[in-house]
Amino acid sequence: MICSVLDIFKIAIGPSSSHTMGPMIAAGRFAAKLDSSKQLDRVALIDAEFFGSLGLTGRGHQTDRAVVLGLSGQHPSTAQPEHCRALLEAVLTTRILRVLDRHDVPFDLERHLTFHQRESLPLHTNGMRFRALDVDGSVLACEEFYSIGGGFVITAEGASTGETSTAPRDVPWPFDSGESLLHRCNESSLKIHELVLENETCWRSVAETRGALLDIWHVMETCIRRGLSTEGELPGPLRIARRAAALRRDLDSTAEHRSVDAMARLSAYAIAVNEENAAGHQVVTAPTNGAAGIVPAVLAYYAWHHDSANDDRIVDFLATAGAVGMLYKRNASISGAEMGCQGEVGVACSMAAAGLTAALGGSNEQIENAAEIGMEHNLGLTCDPVGGLVQIPCIERNAMGAVKAVNAAQLALRGNGRHHVTLDQVIATMRQTGLDMASKYKETSLGGLAVNVPSC
Repeated sequence: MICSVLDIFKIAIGPSSSHTMGPMIAAGRFAAKLDSSKQLDRVALIDAEFFGSLGLTGRGHQTDRAVVLGLSGQHPSTAQPEHCRALLEAVLTTRILRVLDRHDVPFDLERHLTFHQRESLPLHTNGMRFRALDVDGSVLACEEFYSIGGGFVITAEGASTGETSTAPRDVPWPFDSGESLLHRCNESSLKIHELVLENETCWRSVAETRGALLDIWHVMETCIRRGLSTEGELPGPLRIARRAAALRRDLDSTAEHRSVDAMARLSAYAIAVNEENAAGHQVVTAPTNGAAGIVPAVLAYYAWHHDSANDDRIVDFLATAGAVGMLYKRNASISGAEMGCQGEVGVACSMAAAGLTAALGGSNEQIENAAEIGMEHNLGLTCDPVGGLVQIPCIERNAMGAVKAVNAAQLALRGNGRHHVTLDQVIATMRQTGLDMASKYKETSLGGLAVNVPSC
């Protein structure tokens, strides 16, 4: 059982897939369940509690606001920032929340949302609990959810069944490791992207998957261009000035050597995306929001700076990158709260390296090699956001991850695919490293830069 490539790449809003997108989805599911069980009209109060990493850095990642939006009926894939801002302002002003846009309950972000900084739920550090009460104070419904990275949300039951955004299917070419992926490709005489597209027919036609992936690229491309043209400060107490637009202007005014210019632009593309993410605008999980800039930046580097680029190669890139993302999700984690930033930026770097190698015509073995290189040199990367915001060091970290991904692809393409460290070995090492990593370095803002750099 594997997930769809469209579970790995999802349209979302910033700033965090685990702490914003996940809670928004969970809140929406809780509200929908109240509705489907015919209890919504009896609800007099809704409250929510957040635990572990969500409890420690949730407010910095706008978890509180995400819950308001989710309970109101908003979904990350369709939410429009301007409408969301107006909705949030109305709740803050009136202290009334219209659940699913039709049932009013009193709601105060300070009173009805509790962030526990010393407690965790048993199954994952990003745990949350929702309750709905009637007018007498009796509990109508209570449910716990876990935001496990990349916008994936599960219940306790789902944790034991491998719950994903789309129901897992028995695909024609199942794989659960890099080794089995290569074996399936050799068995079927398919390239990795071809195998992924055949597997996706369990959910939709090849033409529909291709169209969806090109739509994903369009959102990525739009996000880059928007970030490259927007100036001002990012929200929050750090008062970080946007840099992508100034970087673009500087590059446009110079006549650097083509290869140097392309790599400098690569960094600007990644920064543009992550500034948009930090501003709460539309991005694509790739595989998370915190690492949302790497795959789009490397794909733009390919699409805008290589004569061979076309829609077919862009689909090849994303399908291949998605396959690598599936392996990390299955065999380790894409949650910074579990693995540190190696589980976000490291995984995105590995995915982008594989995708670029595929787009440039690399063999399956070279693709696997590129993915391995991309992660190997991100092992041990901590997640230590200053002030609980995805700004420092997250934005620059995406630029560095994009550069590493291109370098990894170039190294793999100059080899023959044979190498000493396999992708499976590096995924296992990442998981072991994440488990060994002190919790203060895993999206808690209790260690690293988060405690050595003033947040206000």
